[in-house]
Amino acid sequence: MRDFSFNLQFTQFSISTTTPSPPPPPPPAPMSPPPPVPTPPPPSNSSENTSQLEAPPIAEEKQEAEIKTVVNRHIGLEEYLKPPSMTHDMSDEELLWRASMSPKIQTFPFNRVPKVAFMFLTRGPVFMAPLWEKFFKGHEGFYSIYVHSNPSYNGSQPESPAFEGRRIPSQAVGWGKVSMIAAERRLLANALLDISNQRFVLLSEACIPLFNFNTVYNYLINSKKNYVMAYDDPSTVGRGRYNPRMMPVVTIEQWRKGSQWFEMNRDLAVEVVSDRKYFPVFQEHCRGACYSDEHYLPTLVSIEFWEGNSNRTLTWVDWSKGGPHPTRFWRTDVTIDLLKSLRNNTGCVYNDNSTDLCFLFARKFLPAALDRLLRFAPKIMQFDK
Repeated sequence: MRDFSFNLQFTQFSISTTTPSPPPPPPPAPMSPPPPVPTPPPPSNSSENTSQLEAPPIAEEKQEAEIKTVVNRHIGLEEYLKPPSMTHDMSDEELLWRASMSPKIQTFPFNRVPKVAFMFLTRGPVFMAPLWEKFFKGHEGFYSIYVHSNPSYNGSQPESPAFEGRRIPSQAVGWGKVSMIAAERRLLANALLDISNQRFVLLSEACIPLFNFNTVYNYLINSKKNYVMAYDDPSTVGRGRYNPRMMPVVTIEQWRKGSQWFEMNRDLAVEVVSDRKYFPVFQEHCRGACYSDEHYLPTLVSIEFWEGNSNRTLTWVDWSKGGPHPTRFWRTDVTIDLLKSLRNNTGCVYNDNSTDLCFLFARKFLPAALDRLLRFAPKIMQFDK
């Protein structure tokens, strides 16, 4: 109010300069000094108060350090090529899209050790895992393992070290249905995410190796061909399964049959997961008694990639008894003579040369046969070499 009164008086004095001058106003009363600024209380010696005062600077410094770490982090090629976790949450569409990426430059700007991807399509656990453990032992870094089991399997059976944490996100699979092809493509896609995987072999829980790791690895890595069995079967279980609605994408002359147990190189694997022409046709028109798992890959490969295919499988199966399923081997069936006979074949072609080494794997061995396989196989198949 003192300031306001003073200004008002001054204004009145300025306006009234044209009129007779009144007596000079009395001098304003001296203004009292402003109240003293309160002095903050001295800091408390309490540790609680001290921590509260010091906390903000520490939090700010920590946040600044984290920001600098993110900004200065170098994302090199190794980090870029690192495969995602096996328990990723990508949809099939996202997974296949990512797996379809393939570098056009064939030489790698880093030291790449080619690996073999062993892909197991199972209902539940890999019953032959103890035997495969002996096969893989000592060869870490030269192989990868992927397991597609039924989603209903709860993992109640303990996993052996080589198979621990190797189950991929899966979906239900029906025998002979298109869902089985989808599972094979899902396995291939997950394996393709590791740039080091060069060869891809499909196996089941009933498969066993017939040779040691070095023999299998060198056979696959050095091969010039893919191994997808494909042949024209004019019978009712061959051409008789063809659906004319597949025309014009697939004609009956192009229709092929073969074993679902394949082995292929990286280039063909990329083509399979990238297929948007033939797979939808099989989804739509190969149902029921069509048994798409025996026809999709043989037909696709024969039409588009026949020049690089051997037209044979590397997995031995006994169909001599006939019927829709191959012979199953029980405990008493496993003998030294049987295992030796599986290793000695009548002859085939490998890299344009004749050879007696035609099958690398065999099926269909039941869980009860495991103990005798563990007793005979390591020595016969020379797993220690």
